[in-house]
Amino acid sequence: MCGLTGFFSPASTTTSAEIGLGMADAIAYRGPDDSGVWCDHAAGLTLAHRRLSILDLSPAGHQPMHSACGRYVIAFNGEIYNHPELRQRLSDEGLQINWRGHADTETLLACFAAWGVEATLQATTGMFAIALWDRESRVLTLARDRLGEKPLYWGWQGHMLLFGSELKALKAHPDFRPTIDRNAIALLLRHGYIGAPHSIYQGIQKLGAGHYINIQLRDPVSARLAEPRAYWKMNDAIHAGLANPFAGSEKEASDAIEQQLSSSIGAQMLADVPLGAFLSGGIDSSVIVALMQTQSQRPVRSFTIGFDDERYNEANHARAIAQHIGTEHTELYVRAEDALAVIPRLPDIYDEPFADSSQIPTFLVCELAKQHVSVALSGDAGDELFGGYNTHQFAPALWRKISRLPAPLRNMVAGGLEGVSATSWDSILKTLSPLIPGKTGRSLNGEKLHKLAGLMSSGGPEELYRRLSSHWGRPEHLLIGSHEPATLLNTPEAWPHTDSFEHWMMAVGTQSYMADDILPKVDRAAMANSLEVRVPMLDHRFVELAWRMPLAMKIREGKGKWLLREVLYRHVPRELIERPKKGFSVPLAAWLRGPLRDWAEALLDERRIRQEGYFYPAPIRQAWRLHLEGKHDFSARLWSLLMFQAWLERQT
Repeated sequence: MCGLTGFFSPASTTTSAEIGLGMADAIAYRGPDDSGVWCDHAAGLTLAHRRLSILDLSPAGHQPMHSACGRYVIAFNGEIYNHPELRQRLSDEGLQINWRGHADTETLLACFAAWGVEATLQATTGMFAIALWDRESRVLTLARDRLGEKPLYWGWQGHMLLFGSELKALKAHPDFRPTIDRNAIALLLRHGYIGAPHSIYQGIQKLGAGHYINIQLRDPVSARLAEPRAYWKMNDAIHAGLANPFAGSEKEASDAIEQQLSSSIGAQMLADVPLGAFLSGGIDSSVIVALMQTQSQRPVRSFTIGFDDERYNEANHARAIAQHIGTEHTELYVRAEDALAVIPRLPDIYDEPFADSSQIPTFLVCELAKQHVSVALSGDAGDELFGGYNTHQFAPALWRKISRLPAPLRNMVAGGLEGVSATSWDSILKTLSPLIPGKTGRSLNGEKLHKLAGLMSSGGPEELYRRLSSHWGRPEHLLIGSHEPATLLNTPEAWPHTDSFEHWMMAVGTQSYMADDILPKVDRAAMANSLEVRVPMLDHRFVELAWRMPLAMKIREGKGKWLLREVLYRHVPRELIERPKKGFSVPLAAWLRGPLRDWAEALLDERRIRQEGYFYPAPIRQAWRLHLEGKHDFSARLWSLLMFQAWLERQT
């Protein structure tokens, strides 16, 4: 794992190397083992790199790296898991290559020289971001892995092109002029993250997953017109899988899933440094660790963090599973003050506003793992591929109920519910609660009724899902001078064609929430600790196999991940696994009313908000007041605002 950056400027001078190294040093934690810079002064191009040595620890892995033929120069971040097979394929084709080492970067260069860009990208299995310079054709290629595990930003500042693994590398260029994109803030308020291709800065994009862009630097006009193109599309994989469903028995399906996942894990266990895995005690991480252990001659290193608050603690479950599997297990119980101490660092770690509060425990478990290993495998993507989120069961059931009512009647009921303020509903429900049976009377409140109203007026199941996935349902009500950009969730023509609402949610969630929330969350938390995290379930061959599996083998009897459970039960007793799902989270609502109250109050101060000029203070202050009074849990909404405010504070 590494960090790359660079820039193109027709007015490049002999100071290019110094600037490039400064840009790379801004992300030194991504690669603390080595650094390098290379300049093509005639073309005006500079490539820079920071290296975290994982494969081939010798100087033969130094970057930027030149191809043996001298035509290509590369700055590469990531891992190519099938690079031994690629070397064998080159040999089978009769190419005699005098390899300098066994780095996958060298393999990539040889493949680019032999097959070209797109054919090489399609031949790879891995996670990566690439900057490749073709000295002969004067073309700069930027490329990103299929599922978007590794980040890559790019964009123009005047006549200058900047690119890099993180925004802080671009900002380190002396000519960078940051202008905040108010439309991107709308995405943050809606989802808690800024999805690709957008970034917090105008003119700077995230390269999309499975895309590459060829920029012809010989011609500045055509260079500015270059557009990314896809070499692999998630929607194509979904359509192909649904068109060719797995035809075997349930046992054969479990066998196929275990075989492919074991193969992916085996390839991702290749490293020249200590390796381990995260183990939360849930299904996804447990199946990864169990299959790792079957392929390891020594106990796998496993890591988990625990909390004293049992509502958020799964460490005891992880410990029991580790004992059964036989891992060398390390756990750390985190005090509230340890977690709170991470919060001031978040704006720097995440580089642009990012509001998934599980970023805090994610950072802490990465920090723990780095004390013992340099590579960790993760169980991410199981929920997206096998229907593991509660929403995958809840949303279809809710839509079946409310869709029985004609749309005009639903809208009328929704209008009636919204016509009474949430506070007034609280008073009404308090009076009526003795008459409402069971837990319903105790749990209903005005905010829930308003949320139900918003859901009832949904025009279809897809809109229902979008509303369920939203923090602030109407960002324009509190954000000044913005327009919410189009995203996959509100662009029907970009939706995949699926056989069910459940599969649709899984498909769009993989391309939105996972790609733009989960993967950046883990990448930044891990790289801030100089730790490489690998995700075996995002091997594209496993993704494609998962989409061949029928929905009934994913969601069954109100539970998701049926196939993964069946595989796991072969290695871990059922009783160690079957329990209610807990998220990897922190007691944020209570913290905002307690130890974080003064910090949040300062960031949400009405005068400060007015002076900054991004938000209308009234709805923010109202949400803050209702949260402090304990009437509503607005922690997710408030966290998106607080993360922007904390980030903005660091920009001045």
